[in-house]
Amino acid sequence: MEKQSVLINGERLKNTVEEFANFGRTENNGVTRLALSEMDIKVRNHFKDVCEELGMTVKWDDMGSMYATLEGVENDKPPVVVGSHLDSVEKGGRFDGVLGVLTGIEIVRTLVESNIKPQVPVVVANITNEEGARFEPSMMASGVMSGHFDKGQMLKSTDKNGITFEKALKVSGFEGSKENRLTEAEAFLELHVEQGPVLESESKDIGVVECVVGMCCYEIEVIGDSDHAGTTPMPMRKDALFATNNLINEIREKMSKLDSDLVYTIGRLNVSPNIHTVIPNKVVFTLEARHKEADIIRQVEEIIHGLTTSEGKEKCEVTATKLWDRDTVWFNDKLVNSLEESCTSLGYSYKCMPSGAGHDAQFIATYLPAAMIFVPSVNGKSHAEDELTYWEDCERGVNVVLQAVLDLTAN
Repeated sequence: MEKQSVLINGERLKNTVEEFANFGRTENNGVTRLALSEMDIKVRNHFKDVCEELGMTVKWDDMGSMYATLEGVENDKPPVVVGSHLDSVEKGGRFDGVLGVLTGIEIVRTLVESNIKPQVPVVVANITNEEGARFEPSMMASGVMSGHFDKGQMLKSTDKNGITFEKALKVSGFEGSKENRLTEAEAFLELHVEQGPVLESESKDIGVVECVVGMCCYEIEVIGDSDHAGTTPMPMRKDALFATNNLINEIREKMSKLDSDLVYTIGRLNVSPNIHTVIPNKVVFTLEARHKEADIIRQVEEIIHGLTTSEGKEKCEVTATKLWDRDTVWFNDKLVNSLEESCTSLGYSYKCMPSGAGHDAQFIATYLPAAMIFVPSVNGKSHAEDELTYWEDCERGVNVVLQAVLDLTAN
């Protein structure tokens, strides 16, 4: 059987996306479906019903992650898993996460209607609390599965109303058995919207994701003196905000010379005492940087530590404290090549690219073979109600994953 002989039903995929968006749809055609909320519970039950109608068996594990299994010829063999997440951020989009889960459903529908019985089982996965919008941190369940997060600590995580993840999980009815966790797989494949502008700007149909980039995040504190804004001569000041401005310019100048793929962000800046008649005596700001090469991140950290001895400090004291970091996670070469071959066989344009954002596949890749593809995001928008991926791009993306599944489950 040639790859191109089986394709998904694009209109059916579109209808399924809209059907699932009804669970938490907002006035502006976005979605609010926080993890283990009433809407998340409803969409989980709908997911279960849809999968069971296809003859799949549905189980969930001790973190609430769901696994719908289509039997294969050899059910004792590790499955091919397709999945992502059904939870959203507040006033998010219709495609983020859910499109990866519905990719699995549409693939199974295509296999069933084409009378194709896979050699090994095919599992469609809904991983709990990827967003971390209600319960921090993000990628909670995949982090527990992969051993990156301690389950006991995760159960204690609370939402803004003081409800713990543990309580919400028990109330949801989706607290399952640890034995149901995803512990083996021939492959874990995740389709996701890009959440950035690159594919659209380069007119590429598909992004084959090579890795999730490494990063570091620092908090930088600048300490000066508070004095009267009208009576203190400029040469006698220790202005923490002026010093911070100089440091930010230094950061941009030095980091811009490292590598064109490096991205860096000052996302939070607090000024004290924040009074218009008082010279600022303290500024605290965060600086994070992301790149796939460990050596570039190392050079970033050298620049950050160099800020404490740089010239433009306005006689202020500067300290830099690392909050956290992560190493680049590279996806399985065999699976990445399989996805590239699928793009080629279908005549879709593609580019190999890193992911700057985290995804469940990132943690799962640390203990199982995993890979990802991106489909274009219009104007790069995501985590917003106007998030949009054209239906034709959704269809192309699911076809790419389908062909990879056919390859991996062939007789």
